[in-house]
Amino acid sequence: QVHLVENGGGLVQTGGSLRLSCGASGRTSSDYAMGWFRQAPGKEREFVAAISRSGASTYYTDSVKGRFTISRDNAKNTVYLQMNILKPEDTAVYYCAASLAFRAVYTAPDYHYWGQGTQVTVSS
Repeated sequence: QVHLVENGGGLVQTGGSLRLSCGASGRTSSDYAMGWFRQAPGKEREFVAAISRSGASTYYTDSVKGRFTISRDNAKNTVYLQMNILKPEDTAVYYCAASLAFRAVYTAPDYHYWGQGTQVTVSS
């Protein structure tokens, strides 16, 4: 198994930037495809971004394309989510997740391990 811990959440203004990180421990992080999900109050958890085991392939939900970038540094057992041009609708708890898949998967049932989440709040 792998233990995931998110960091980097906080309060930012509209148009600002924030970088989230997800540290993995236990099994080697390169054994997993990784993803980011988010959940706003009163809404279901939704997919944000995913990256393959090697980092060669990525996938994004339409609402964040061109603004968010997922990346990974397997030597550091860390996955990142760079968030730019933030909007109030990006406000949510962001979760890091790990999948045994090789590809960048984008559905929650494909993920086997989850972090506890970090709050991102974007002010108007």
